[in-house]
Amino acid sequence: MRRPSTPDTEAAFAGELSAVRPDLSARYAEALPGARAAVLTRLWRALAYEPLPWIARRDTDRDGLTVRLADGRRLRGPHPDPYATSAYVTEVRLGGRTYDRPELLVGALGVPHGPAFAAELADSVASLALSRADQASDGAPGTSEASWRWEQRIVDGHPYHPNCRARPGFSVAEQLAYGPEHRPSVELGLVAVDDALVTGEWPKWLRDGERVLIPVHPWQGDHVLDAPVQEGFAARPLMSLRTLAVPDGPHVKTALSARLTSSVRDISVYSVETADRVSAFMEEMAARLDAPLHITRTLGAATAGFPDLAAVVRESPDGYAGAGERCVPVAALPLTRLPEKPSWLAEFTRLVLTVGLRLLEFGVALEAHGQNLLVILDPAGSPVRLVYRDLADIRVSPARLARHGIPVPRLSGRIVTDDETALRRKLFGSLVGGALGATAGSTAALRAALEKVAPDLPHTADLPALLGEKLPTKALTLMRLSPDTPGDLWTRLPQPLVGPGSS
Repeated sequence: MRRPSTPDTEAAFAGELSAVRPDLSARYAEALPGARAAVLTRLWRALAYEPLPWIARRDTDRDGLTVRLADGRRLRGPHPDPYATSAYVTEVRLGGRTYDRPELLVGALGVPHGPAFAAELADSVASLALSRADQASDGAPGTSEASWRWEQRIVDGHPYHPNCRARPGFSVAEQLAYGPEHRPSVELGLVAVDDALVTGEWPKWLRDGERVLIPVHPWQGDHVLDAPVQEGFAARPLMSLRTLAVPDGPHVKTALSARLTSSVRDISVYSVETADRVSAFMEEMAARLDAPLHITRTLGAATAGFPDLAAVVRESPDGYAGAGERCVPVAALPLTRLPEKPSWLAEFTRLVLTVGLRLLEFGVALEAHGQNLLVILDPAGSPVRLVYRDLADIRVSPARLARHGIPVPRLSGRIVTDDETALRRKLFGSLVGGALGATAGSTAALRAALEKVAPDLPHTADLPALLGEKLPTKALTLMRLSPDTPGDLWTRLPQPLVGPGSS
């Protein structure tokens, strides 16, 4: 069922839900206020900190924040916490009117490209309410279970993006069938390609003689591809939705030409061309670093020559967990039964920053957000090792590698840069502004962890920027309101170590 065009997405979702899962209708309605607050909180973060061109200035007083618009209007809300993950913004005032629905607020702002963004926000709210309505109640996974079960517990999506659950183009039935938080088993299809570009060792079970069989997400097969799709195999969707875990096998990343949060999730020919070389290089770097870091190997990548039909097969991270250990995506840590000791967050912070800084010093910046980064917890629940997956968006500095006498790999394109700002943005923006901030859940908790571990961190050239300057993060709302500007846009968040009210 395709959702009709309507100004009230919440009601449209309710109508579809009553047809396909009426048992969830009441819980969906109950979840809507909380979903609105969750998305509004993320939007307020953007209004407080991103360089939006129609904002003239921001004034903070004892009671909250006033955002002064270029047209003279004033937007008023609570004190923003750039690292908060709780939904603490339930309403804001624009002029003389109060808004509790983020899409209506954006509509009232009347900014360029606002209508399309408002539609995405409405979709994010309704999808989030649907996800919360269908939460599991069967407890947390055990220590011996696959890590994909942890990923199914991640209900709210991106911790800071207003489009945290936006899935434009997906009907309610499709969300229930494909969203990992709904715990489905997804039947991937296969498309036979005679002249596919392949790098690495493409699995034999994904070949038909000389032809390559490329796994295809069913949504892609239904809405994008014009090629015949054969019956394939069942797999469990991970938190990225388009990457799935094959039972007792590898993970398969599929092309999915739909916009999820900020990006259309296809797989570029460039990514396939470089996949094998990047994987081999990162395995060597992890070994050279001799740090508690594992890299999930890319086993093979294939494309039909265009982004809509491609796939990457990589090993599962579960093999890096020993007896009694758990391999948990960092995004799932707030849902995990962690040891109740004040030092836990500091232990985790020390581990991830030490690995990240040392690797950056050698010349590699990881995009270590809560989806790409996993942590191995020992039987007592302490963080002991890291696992990193999905190498498509790391950055590699030939100049830094050369300074350490490390052979420069044969790489080109966007992955290669010696720009210090770009390297630090990649690591700090994802690791501190994403993984650590979301795990801590507030500026105060993040500050306490950083204060405890700062003396123990590697004294690299990047450390002063990490501990003493404003921290970069992607300007996610600005990016959605700038459709004609390619690539990432950035802002800077207050330095947690400086204290409350710092900027």
